[in-house]
Amino acid sequence: MEELQIEKLTKVYANGVKALDDVSIKIGKGVFGLLGPNGAGKSTLMRTIATLQNASSGEIYFKGKNIFEEPENFRKKLGYLPQEFGVYQGVSAYRLLDHLAVLKGLINPKERKEQVLAVLQQTNLCNHRKKAVSSFSGGMRQRFGIAQALLGNPKLIIVDEPTAGLDPEERNRFHNLLSEIGEQVVVLLSTHIVSDVRELCPKMAILANGKIAEQGKPQNLIDNLKGKVWAKSVDKTSLKVYEKNFTLLSCRMFAGQPYIHLLSDDQPDSGFELVNPDLEDVYFTTLFGTQTTALEGQNA
Repeated sequence: MEELQIEKLTKVYANGVKALDDVSIKIGKGVFGLLGPNGAGKSTLMRTIATLQNASSGEIYFKGKNIFEEPENFRKKLGYLPQEFGVYQGVSAYRLLDHLAVLKGLINPKERKEQVLAVLQQTNLCNHRKKAVSSFSGGMRQRFGIAQALLGNPKLIIVDEPTAGLDPEERNRFHNLLSEIGEQVVVLLSTHIVSDVRELCPKMAILANGKIAEQGKPQNLIDNLKGKVWAKSVDKTSLKVYEKNFTLLSCRMFAGQPYIHLLSDDQPDSGFELVNPDLEDVYFTTLFGTQTTALEGQNA
């Protein structure tokens, strides 16, 4: 049995919006990537797993126990870094972590101090422990968010869009930190950034329109597209023609010219070369498929 099991989870809000639709995922130790565009339902799923809101139907089990039956016990095993979190103005990193540690039940002063210093060291914030968190850069604030999530030695850590807005250096630092943490516990990484999943996650799922559209090992999903991805530099005037007549997966600018990837069983046009697919191709192929299915459903 995997450590975290999500079974047929559905969430319908009071206004009738179905944010999650029969979601089922099995997640073991390590970093698991939940990839999807904004509005796909990722944050709804994270909040539901964190027991911050109820599901409309379905169940979630952690280490074989239903988290909705004893949410307080489950929260003791959980570390959560939401997409956005506030901090007290003028309060130092050490004082704020000490306060949060008390809220998490770390009452013994000596043990609490040792753990606060340990998570500051682990997140490379020890030298900044006397500075106000409100003055931290975006990357430092995200590392502080991980530090508070690590308090209490959680067995499951949820991080929601943790690298959005970070510069490349901070993103690399954050990746290294998550990878280290994932060696010991279950880490669920929710993101719309393909490189986060590519660099960190041995297993992943793609969430689109509230449904799991694809899941598995990234390399296996990439291998499924071999022989189907074609690339070519095109002029800007012909770009719309390819968008209309083919499945356009991506368009990047290279030396001022659009460089496109198309999905096709056969060579789409002269000059196109077969290329090795990557995870971004998997992502856009999956999203294109879900959009097509949604349109077909509307037209039925």
